[in-house]
Amino acid sequence: MSDTEERVFRLLGLGVRSRGAVVGVKQVREAARRNKVFLAVVASDASANSLEKVVPLLNARRVRFIEVPSAVALGGAVGRDQTAVVGITDRQLAAGVRELVAPKPPRASKMGEDG
Repeated sequence: MSDTEERVFRLLGLGVRSRGAVVGVKQVREAARRNKVFLAVVASDASANSLEKVVPLLNARRVRFIEVPSAVALGGAVGRDQTAVVGITDRQLAAGVRELVAPKPPRASKMGEDG
C-alpha cells in the first residue's frame, strides 16, 4: 500500500468516526440523492452489481470519486470487513482527501543546478 493510500485511509477512518463520511452502497446512494456527498472512494474490485448501483448515480450528481484497488483495504480503514464505497459528507475532509490524491506538479529546478 502506498503512503498516499495509507493517509487517505486514515482520513476516511477519522471521517467515519466523526460522522463526516458514510459507508456502503445504500448509505452513499441516499446521501448522494440528498446532494450531501462531496467526494466518494470506490473499491475497483467491488462486485459489478455494487458498482452499477453507485457509480452512475455519482456521475449523474457530478460527485468526483477516486478508486482504490481493494474493498477489503477500504473496509478495514472504516472498521468493516470490506466495503464497496465510502462517501465523504464533510466538505473539509473531502478537500483534504482531494489534496492528498491530486497529482503534484513537478518541482522546478533552480538556475545553475546540475541535473
